[in-house]
Amino acid sequence: MDERGTRFTRLYDEYHRRVLAYALTHAEPHTAEDIAGETFLIAWRRLDEVNDPALPWLLAVARNLLHKQRDRGRRGRDLAARVRALASSGDLAAWDVAEHVVERETALAAVAALPERDLEVLALVNWHGLDTRQAARVMRCSGAAFAVRLHRARRRLARALEAAGDTPAAGDAADGSARASRPAAAPVAGKAAR
Repeated sequence: MDERGTRFTRLYDEYHRRVLAYALTHAEPHTAEDIAGETFLIAWRRLDEVNDPALPWLLAVARNLLHKQRDRGRRGRDLAARVRALASSGDLAAWDVAEHVVERETALAAVAALPERDLEVLALVNWHGLDTRQAARVMRCSGAAFAVRLHRARRRLARALEAAGDTPAAGDAADGSARASRPAAAPVAGKAAR
């Protein structure tokens, strides 16, 4: 195998599951598999443009493909339905914020109340483990703009948790003193996504 093939194989082996996990947060399983496959097809064609670390570049490609696939309004409704379906199916390894934050129903109600943009910002940092700079590349904005979006998303989540009836944890999240109070599924989902 040539150097290009070796580099692509290493890229695929390291990141395919994480790209697929990202796509699964936005699409049905069969669509997510197509998105992940197309993401790596684009990566193969544009391999010279893929920088280290490659995950932000790959997630940006997957995100663009998802945007082409579905209109924004429908995606928001579908995402809330998938969160509810995950909670009822018992397969919460992908996104069980309830076990890490608050009681399941309260957390799900708070998450479902968030706009899709907030969900994506929180997922990039807390689930996919990207830092602010990397997540900003995925969202195609500056690091400062992403930091503001993240701060606002966390604040809206804290208010949603408080409105759903979990005042103590929401208060912690609102003042930023307890990072465990936001939907930090990264320890569980991060391992599952890799």
